[in-house]
Amino acid sequence: MKYKRYCKTMLLKNDPELIREYKLVHALGAAWPEVTNGAKEAGIIDMEIYISGNRLFMIMDTVPDFDHDKAMLELSRKPRQQEWETFVSRFQNTSPDASSNEKWQLMDRIFEMDQTNVYSPVDGQLKEMKL
Repeated sequence: MKYKRYCKTMLLKNDPELIREYKLVHALGAAWPEVTNGAKEAGIIDMEIYISGNRLFMIMDTVPDFDHDKAMLELSRKPRQQEWETFVSRFQNTSPDASSNEKWQLMDRIFEMDQTNVYSPVDGQLKEMKL
């Protein structure tokens, strides 16, 4: 199975209580289903968010023909998406009216074991699931 991978980063406010609360709103079953369903409808197959201190790292796997900018615009128009962005902005180093695309910054991949191609962050990295 082929898919595209995008990696993104964002900073949370450096406040231990806010970081604890941010983890709670992303705990098992806590994310709003309208938001996760909207992401799937936009072509996002899977998403993982990791945290170290106040730095977030996201891995976003998408359908192979995913157009990042078009999908992020579509996602911003999904029901409750802007409400979610405003809700979680209190934890983030960003403004309450910023879209997910404005908050999460695409990262450049600088190394991959057995790398054969170079990809720009906005194009994503075409991957094939290895069994």
